[in-house]
Amino acid sequence: MQEITITFPDGTTKSFSYATPLYEIAESYQPKMKHNIIGVKVNNEILPMHTKLIKNASVSFLDVTNPYGYRMYQAALKFIFEVAVKETYTGVEVHFLHSVPKGIMTEIEGKDIEKEDINRIKEAMARIIHNDEKIMKYNVEKKEAIRYFDAHNQHEKAKNIHNTNNDIVSFYKLKNIYNYYYTDMPYNTKNINKFDLKLLENNRIVLLYPSSRTEGSVPEYVHYEGIINTFLEGQNWLKKMHIPFLSDLNEEVSSGRIQEFIGSCELVFNESITALASEIASLKDKKMILISGPSSTGKTTTTKRLASYLKSLGYQTVPISVDDYYKERQDIPKNAKGEYDFESLESIDTEMFNQDLKDLLEGKEVHLPVYDFVIQKKSRSANVVKIEENSILLIEGLHGLNEELTSAIEEKYKYKIYLSPFIPLGIDRHNYVSTVDLRLLRRIVRDNRTRGTSVAKTIELWQSVREGEEKYIFPFIHQADSIVNTAYAFEVGVLKVFVEPLLYSVGIDSPYYEEARRLIDSLRGFYPIPSEYISKDSILREFIG
Repeated sequence: MQEITITFPDGTTKSFSYATPLYEIAESYQPKMKHNIIGVKVNNEILPMHTKLIKNASVSFLDVTNPYGYRMYQAALKFIFEVAVKETYTGVEVHFLHSVPKGIMTEIEGKDIEKEDINRIKEAMARIIHNDEKIMKYNVEKKEAIRYFDAHNQHEKAKNIHNTNNDIVSFYKLKNIYNYYYTDMPYNTKNINKFDLKLLENNRIVLLYPSSRTEGSVPEYVHYEGIINTFLEGQNWLKKMHIPFLSDLNEEVSSGRIQEFIGSCELVFNESITALASEIASLKDKKMILISGPSSTGKTTTTKRLASYLKSLGYQTVPISVDDYYKERQDIPKNAKGEYDFESLESIDTEMFNQDLKDLLEGKEVHLPVYDFVIQKKSRSANVVKIEENSILLIEGLHGLNEELTSAIEEKYKYKIYLSPFIPLGIDRHNYVSTVDLRLLRRIVRDNRTRGTSVAKTIELWQSVREGEEKYIFPFIHQADSIVNTAYAFEVGVLKVFVEPLLYSVGIDSPYYEEARRLIDSLRGFYPIPSEYISKDSILREFIG
């Protein structure tokens, strides 16, 4: 019998029979893996686990600590949850609203969910996992897919499929339910065995699952009410505008009404900054506004907008960048890879920073520092800063929410703002725009435009950026006094025009080819929106220019 040779990630090789399916090869390698195998890459390309190999290949495996494996785990768990709910209760519908820290917020329609229902759903999910149900992939003709979703009253999905150029649509089947989640899926359910459910109000449930940052274990739920409320406010506004789903947004584009909708979105954002400035003004003791958020959230534009509104209320704003307080190169700590860790709080000269803030609050004149990133050294500016009774400090920096950054300053003087771009627009009832993906798209466009950085390089650095955010920003979100959403419901259509050609530039031999293709696929359902409709002071201009 003909054999093929497989080369594994550790450099070892093993012979298999011709046309051996990938799931059998994965089972043979599983004992060497710390976590369950979720998916597989063959010669740098993700393939379905039922694929039969007919020639020699290099094979690497994906688990939940891998970005691709993580997304597959997440999608499979959503599918298992949907099937479990519909098997447990008749006449219900499941909506996946958006991601929250360490989980996904879902909503059950058609039944009031109580605590005892959570245990029933968990038990149903556990049965599906224990029985090792197969997740089968089907390629369906476009017209047939549209008819299927229309027949099942999921009209927004039918419209999305209608709006794509694909003649064939990939479906997955678990038990008797068909669905798709814009990502490859595992072959079966047995390895999707770590999860938890947390019941919130109004039939909302948070679906918790492991990740690389939780070392493969299910994290404990932390409730971020501010983030959830801000998302729900945006979702309710879109419902009032009759644009809850992507298909509705596309109709605004095709009907010529999109410019009006863009103006409405900008108005809503401006109103949120106006309200924020008014709240700050009403708190007379607040003398410093600390603004923080992960990469590509639009911190620069938002800070400038807030400064303008505060000025209109009679305040003199003094901008301060925490980045100007970096220590000298030799004093900056290194991470586990031996690289300088500029994202660590220990990289900031907090002693000098706090002393300058104290001096300013006491009415003293201060020469603020300026950091030279070329020689990695700071020096005092010639410009003197002194705050008056109507002055307020606007401090922008990665660690703004961390109390250790301003430990020498009394709490009564501080007001903390967390920025994050989350789009409350649903692609459909089971898929949404990922906040992480949105920020990555923004960053790809900006880095290429301002620095000439390739897509592959931006994607390469993205994982370390994400790790820094998980360590230095997200644990302190609960300390924020206000949450500001810096995304627009329409913006993916604008970004698509700029980012899609860049993503196509990533070659098949690049280790980031699959990620680029995944992002291309995520954009396919969005109608392009001309950038000429975007105002000059829009947050989007920070990225598209």
